Amino acid sequence: MDANAAKLLAAGLCMGLGAIGPAIGEGNAVGKALEAMARQPEMAGTLRTNMILGCAITETTGIYSLVISLLLLFMF
Repeated sequence: MDANAAKLLAAGLCMGLGAIGPAIGEGNAVGKALEAMARQPEMAGTLRTNMILGCAITETTGIYSLVISLLLLFMF
């Protein structure tokens, strides 16, 4: 395997594995928030705000893996 193939494989693995965690976390958070909204509709605004904030924080992990993947592709 040459260096370019290893670089492409590493970037793909970094992005693929780095996207699994946020996807599972956000899916779980949204599911639980919708469940809570169904139980207490009067709290929907507060729950929605907290859910969006939590999803934004969770998504930073995916963005970090994208940055690392791009660094692997273009810096080395």
